[in-house]
Amino acid sequence: MVERIARAGNRTARPARQAPARPSVVEALASSLGFEGERMSKVDTAWLRMDSDVNRMMIVGVWILRPGITLAALQERVRDRLLPYRRFVQAAREDATGAHWVDDPDFRLERHVTAQVLRRRRGESARSALQARVADLAMQTLDPQHPLWHFELVEDHEGGSALIARIHHCIADGIALISVMMSLVDGGPPPRQRRPRTTEGGKLDAAELWLADTLIRPLGDLTARALDMAGGGAARTLAMIGSPQQGLSESLEQAGDLARLGTQLASDLAALALMPDDTPTSLKGQPGGQKAVAWADPVPLDEVKAVGKAMNCSVNDVLLSCAAGAIGHYLRQQGENTEGVEIRAMVPINLRPMEQAWQLGNRFGLVPLVLPVGIEHPLERLFEVRRRMNALKGSLQPILTFGLLSLAGLLVKPAQDAMLSLFGRKTTAVMTNVPGPANKLKFCGATLEQTMFWVPQTGTVGVGISILSYGGGVQFGMIADRTLCADPQAVIDGFEPELTQLLALSLMLPWGEA
Repeated sequence: MVERIARAGNRTARPARQAPARPSVVEALASSLGFEGERMSKVDTAWLRMDSDVNRMMIVGVWILRPGITLAALQERVRDRLLPYRRFVQAAREDATGAHWVDDPDFRLERHVTAQVLRRRRGESARSALQARVADLAMQTLDPQHPLWHFELVEDHEGGSALIARIHHCIADGIALISVMMSLVDGGPPPRQRRPRTTEGGKLDAAELWLADTLIRPLGDLTARALDMAGGGAARTLAMIGSPQQGLSESLEQAGDLARLGTQLASDLAALALMPDDTPTSLKGQPGGQKAVAWADPVPLDEVKAVGKAMNCSVNDVLLSCAAGAIGHYLRQQGENTEGVEIRAMVPINLRPMEQAWQLGNRFGLVPLVLPVGIEHPLERLFEVRRRMNALKGSLQPILTFGLLSLAGLLVKPAQDAMLSLFGRKTTAVMTNVPGPANKLKFCGATLEQTMFWVPQTGTVGVGISILSYGGGVQFGMIADRTLCADPQAVIDGFEPELTQLLALSLMLPWGEA
């Protein structure tokens, strides 16, 4: 008995064995999901998975350079100025929860920077041959085993060279890529690099990033940008919670700011959800998967500004009105009745400070712009565009579409495709309108004479329109599915006559009223 009591006492005296610590949520995620590499944001993941047989998710750009440059000079510049951005030496890999970036162990610069000799058919112009090559490349897939970008140099083109750039949208949006390309030009700022996060547990770090990107950052971006667009009053409303001593009148004023913000969000959300389908035209339908590309010589920016000043409109109003006029004229040439016809163009809106553009990724929303292509009178159409653009100012729709893209990146691909098909059914075109440098730039000693780029069209959208001001001119370009628009040059050629009409009407105004 004594021995049993002693043995029991000895057992009691031993320190209690601690129960194994339960893994944290983050650790459990890291273990069960097998995270590795640098996590791709949900918006970028959505763009990675949006490729289809009729639309490739690439930003396609063209530079016209004079005099010409060599492939060796281009490769050296890319090696020095582009490769320091880690995204351009990383491949995208999909996994159970989305996608991640990994360094390409077999990266070779000569795979991504190549040269091409354009062979022209009898009677074909050098520009037409280049446009045909750009159209072909726009539908060629990038090798998914390696970084998703490619530069092709046409060394001999109209007394100079042409550079065709293709970069997958999951790497960056157009604004970010403009920042990157500015690092490539002569005298451009040196590339800035992300500092890779180093932790002992790579998978744990990846899981933390996944949680932040999935649950925290989209909501934070949405709230911060909404407050910024709504003005300081809404931001002060949040501070009210920590300042109970403030006066009742001030509290009521701030609460009213927050209520107005909520009303704005609800109104814009309803506007997106209830968008009517576009007016049926030949530009809308099921794409066939072959592209056509067109552009024209730039028009003087001073003429655009003169029209805007005379008509009390912004430069954007004038450019968008000319684009709508050119599209309407083309449709009437095709024998279509455009009376009352409107088409919707999705316009990307930047949602990040420009000083952060070097970080790459996608940080933009979309605003639906309805173009009155059925209004034939130039002034009537211009003022209607101005009215619609003013109505969009302060809209939170770009924030909401950014949130939808974040949500799309969380879904399985079939659900993502179904969700994003909403925009395809209600949209005819994607349009970019970007201000570029006022003076012409140099690249590898050559002058960058012309520059243009097109963002990808998603789903069943088959038309992309690009308006870019650069070097004192405005470049108007178009990429279209051949099934929907076999001759986009016919649309492009209508842009300058529309501006000429507006300029003539501006000069007819009485002196003193301009």
